[in-house]
Amino acid sequence: MKTLITLVACLAAGSVCADDRPQYQLTVLRGLGGTSSIGNSINNRGWVAGRSNQSGNQARHATLWRDGVLTDLETLGGPNSAVLWPVKNVRGVVTGITQTNEPDPRLESWSCGTFFPAATRIGFRCVGFRWQNGIMTPLPTLRDGFHGFATGTNNLLRTVGWTEDGVVDDTCVAPQVYRFRAVIWGPDGRIERELLPAHADDNSTAATAINDRGQVVGISGICDQAVGRFSAIRMVLWEKDKTTVIPAFGGVAWNTPTAINERGDVVGFANASAADAGNTNFRAFHWRKGQSTRPLPALPGHVTSSAAGVNDRRQIVGQSCSAEGDCRAVLWEGCDVEDLNEMVDDNSVVLTSAKDVDDRGRITGQGQDVATGEFVAFVATPLVR
Repeated sequence: MKTLITLVACLAAGSVCADDRPQYQLTVLRGLGGTSSIGNSINNRGWVAGRSNQSGNQARHATLWRDGVLTDLETLGGPNSAVLWPVKNVRGVVTGITQTNEPDPRLESWSCGTFFPAATRIGFRCVGFRWQNGIMTPLPTLRDGFHGFATGTNNLLRTVGWTEDGVVDDTCVAPQVYRFRAVIWGPDGRIERELLPAHADDNSTAATAINDRGQVVGISGICDQAVGRFSAIRMVLWEKDKTTVIPAFGGVAWNTPTAINERGDVVGFANASAADAGNTNFRAFHWRKGQSTRPLPALPGHVTSSAAGVNDRRQIVGQSCSAEGDCRAVLWEGCDVEDLNEMVDDNSVVLTSAKDVDDRGRITGQGQDVATGEFVAFVATPLVR
C-alpha cells in the first residue's frame, strides 16, 4: 500500500524523463578575494545573495550579485556577515546576520558562529539585519536577549528569524547561556510576534522561512548548542494562531524545514531515525499540508541528502552526498533526482550544493573550481530548447 501511495504521489507531482530534463548555462560568480563564496538565495529578479570570504579567509561578508555585479554588504562593525537562507522577496530587501563591534562577554558561539571563519567566529555580538538601498539595519532582539539571527523576508516586508530572550536555560550547552525564540519582525523593523514552542517539553524555537501568505516554518526544541541538533527536535508550521508539527522520519534531532513556497510546499532535511540520536544522518524531504512527509531520494550510491530551496513550480534543489563526503548539487522534480553537474554546459566547476531556485528555474549554490580548488558561487540558468 505504501508503494502504491508513493507512486500516486509521484505521478501527481510529475516526473521528468532523462531526455526531457532541462539543460543549464553555468555562470560563475566571483567573490571578494578569498577562496570561498556561495549563493544561498535567488529571487525572481535574479538577485543572488550569499557570502564571500575576504582575502586571507579570516573574515567573510554578506554579498549580493545583481546581473553578475558583486556588492559587498559589509557589516555593522564586526568582522563577519552573511546571507544564509533563501530570502525570496522582490522588494530589494536582503536579510542575514552580521557581527557588530560590541564585544560578547560570554563568548557564545551562538547560531552565527558555525557560519563564520574559526579565527573570528566568536567574541562579538551577532544580530539579524535587513539591507536595502545600500543601508544595513540591525534587527532588535527580544527583551534582554543579546544575539539574534534573521533568515527570510517576504514581499510584505515581514522578516523571520530568532533571538535570545535573556532567559538563562539549563538545557543550553556551554558556552551558550540563553534560550531563544522565533520572531517575526514587521515592516518597521520592530518585533511583531514571538512564535512559541510546539511542545511542552520544548523551550526554544527558530523560524527559517516565510511566504507571502504569512506561513512560517521553523524548529522547536531545547536550547542545546543553538545550532540545530536538539534545538530541532520538531519541525513546525506557524500559521496565524495555529501551530502544526510537520511529521519527520522518527529522528530526534536535526529536523529542519529550510524553505516554503507560495503554495505551502515545505522542504528541508531530517534525520533518518531515532537511532541517529544527535548525529547527522540527513534525508531531504517535501511536505504539503494534509499529506505525509515525502523523502526525496539521494543520487545512486549516495547515503545522505538535504533540500534547501523550492519554487512555485515545485522544483526542489539541494545536495546529495556519498559516505565518503563526495557531495553534488541536485534538482528534484516529481520523484526524480538529477545531478546538476550533468545538466550544465561547463564542467570547469564541480557543483557541490544547490541552495535556492527561483520561479524561472534559475539555481544558485556553490561549486569547486577544478583548476584552482576555489569554492565559488554560481547561477545555473535554464536554456530555452
